[in-house]
Order: sequence, then structure tokens, then C-alpha cells
Amino acid sequence: MTHFLMIDTGNTAWILTSTMLVLLMSIPGIALFYGGLVRQKNVLSIIMQTIFLVAVVSILWVAVGYSWVFDTSFSDKGNPLAFLIGGFGKVFMHGISIDTVTAGNIPELLFAMFQCMFAVITPALILGAFAERIKFSGYILFIVLWVVLAYFPMAHWVWGGGFLQKMGAIDFAGGTVVHINAGISALVMAVMLGKRTDYMAGHPITPHNVTFVFMGTAFLWLGWFGFNAGSGLAADGIAANAFMVTHIATAMAAITWMAIDWIFNKKPTIIGTCTGAVAGLVAITPAAGSTGLAGAFCIGFVTSVICFCMVAVVKPRLRYDDSLDAFGVHGIGGIVGSVLTGVFATRAVTGEGGVQGALYGDWHQFLVQVIATVFAIVFSAVMTFILFKIVDSTIGLRVDKRVEEEGLDIYEHGESAYNR
Repeated sequence: MTHFLMIDTGNTAWILTSTMLVLLMSIPGIALFYGGLVRQKNVLSIIMQTIFLVAVVSILWVAVGYSWVFDTSFSDKGNPLAFLIGGFGKVFMHGISIDTVTAGNIPELLFAMFQCMFAVITPALILGAFAERIKFSGYILFIVLWVVLAYFPMAHWVWGGGFLQKMGAIDFAGGTVVHINAGISALVMAVMLGKRTDYMAGHPITPHNVTFVFMGTAFLWLGWFGFNAGSGLAADGIAANAFMVTHIATAMAAITWMAIDWIFNKKPTIIGTCTGAVAGLVAITPAAGSTGLAGAFCIGFVTSVICFCMVAVVKPRLRYDDSLDAFGVHGIGGIVGSVLTGVFATRAVTGEGGVQGALYGDWHQFLVQVIATVFAIVFSAVMTFILFKIVDSTIGLRVDKRVEEEGLDIYEHGESAYNR
């Protein structure tokens, strides 16, 4: 990090705004999106899980997470632990003052808070996989362990100077770190926790509030501009390109899903269109800093088709209960986006001497993307499996059958969302 440089007020203002936009993705975005998809008796459990997660992960991040991900003291000293974490030099923001400046000539305190919002949103995505059947106490322990042992290392490897970053993997705003990491973990949790007692493959449980789903999607779409356009840490052309391709890929994915829904299910649905939009947001995330308009159209279209097939065809046939399609949308969308980044990356965006994808003749970058994607899948699956076993064997993760039948809101939190 560089100290005592002049702070760029334009960049600082934009990243302040982006940080608030990313926080909107969790509260209220995820809380409303997932909360609307579950049944009335479980909506407060989703809200509680979300707001708790925002609070606890923020504390973990400033305490140890930022240092573990972005400190360089271990690598500077040749410590073998540098493979896993950056070091302890910035624990509790040690050594960082209001005058400390980092990339983009923004205050390092602001950079730390911007990255904190990524640490918050990532485990929030997993909630949709085990909705309506997880103990809050088990959830607390699992989330804390997962953030420390799954998110922090992955963020270090991709963004903090770790081996995937050194290998040249492109992940502008979280394809591997956020979406593959969370999506694969969601699948493992859904399979290991087991199906809801009344789950029937091919017969989705009716959402209790479609308006909430729309509102959550709106907050996610809005917040994602901070997520992607803010990740360049500057108010410049890269931010403008990321803003545009994020919007266009999302629009393309939403229209594609709506059309498929209309063709095969005879009705264009709000739930389907919103799900398609989220899939587009997910897939363009790793590519937003390297892909142009043509790539945005293609990524939005391809991702929507593949994610629709996973949600509507593959999941019913394999009969696993990914309650709110966290894997089908975030996991698969992240995988597709990460791989297609290696196809559509272009020097028209990355600049002279920058990276480019297979479409422009660079198959090496495509191979790097595949390797990073496969590693993220394997790491997330193995780590989640281990953490599930630890938590389930200690305090347990699945609620009792009676609690599940009556609803988590009353039994777990003593409250009801709608009182007359």
C-alpha cells in the first residue's frame, strides 16, 4: 500500500456510493428476494439470517478478515502461511489511518469497507439453498466458520495477491470468490441437509409474496452497479464499461428467461423474469472489467438458457432440494460467467497489452479461467462438506419435523410476519 498520496475526491465519492449500493444487495435485496420466495411462516427466518450475517461478518472482517485477505506481511517475510492468508499486520485496521491511501487514490479505510460488503453478500447467497429447514444456532456457527475458512482464503487467492491472481485469473468483481464459492457451497448444504418434508421434485412450493421478490430483484439490480462498476476503484472508463455491460447482460438474461418461460410454461412469469435477471447479474460479474457489449449480450443469453435448464430440468431429475435455486442461479451462473470471461475478454476494454479471450485468439486465458473455476468448485465443495460435518455433529443443523411444519418464525424467533 502507498501512503500519504493525495486523495482523489472523485474516486472516493464513487466508491463511497458503490459501498452503500453493495450493502443494499444484502439488506434489503437478499432479504426481500429470498424472503418473498419462501412461505409466509418462514419469511422472518430469512430476514433474521440476513441481518445477523451482515452484522457478524462485518465484525469478522475488520477484526481479522481484511488483514488475512489483503495484508502482505507473510509473503514479504517468506512465511509459508502466505499461501493461505496475507498476514496479521492489519488486524483491527492496525496501521491504517484516515490519511492512508490505496489503489485509485482512495482512503484504505474506504477500500476495506468496500471489500467488507463483498464478504457480507457472499454467504448471504447461500441462504436460499437451506431455507425453511435450518436451525438458527447451527446456522450461526456454520456461517462464522464458512466466512473465515472458505471466503477469506478464496478472496486472498484471487484478489489479495494469492496464487490464482498470480496465475492471471480474471475475476473483476466476484465470479469465483463470490458466486462459485457460495453457489457450490449452497449445493453441498442442500444435499447434505436433506429435502424439506413436503418437497416434491418438479412441484415448486408457491412463494408467499411475489411483490417482495420483485422488490428484492430491483435492489439487487441497482446494487450490482456498485458491485461491478465500483470494482475498478475509480470513476473512469472501466467503471462506465462495467456499468453498461452489467445492465445489458442483465436485461438480456431477463428477456431470455421470460421468453423460455413463455414458450415452455405458456406464461411469462414475474418470478422467472426476476430469476433470469439475477442470473445475468451473476454471470457478468467476473467479466465486467474485460468484456464489451458483444460479450454482455452473449453472456446474458447463454447464462439464462443454462440456468433455466438447471432449475427447470436438471434439479427435478436429480431431486435435490435447493430451496430457492442458490446453486442453479449463483453457482451455475458464476461458473458460466467465469469461463466465458476467458472467451469474451477484449483489449478494447483491457487496453493495449491487456488480457484477451479465446474469441480473439488467446486460448491461454481461457485455460486459466477454466483452471481457476475448477479449483473454486473443488475447494468450496470440500470445505463446506467438512464444516457441515463439524457443525452437524456438535450443535446440529436441521430443525425438528414439527418446527419445520409449523414454521421457523414462531419456533425459532417467537414472531409472526403478519399479525391482524
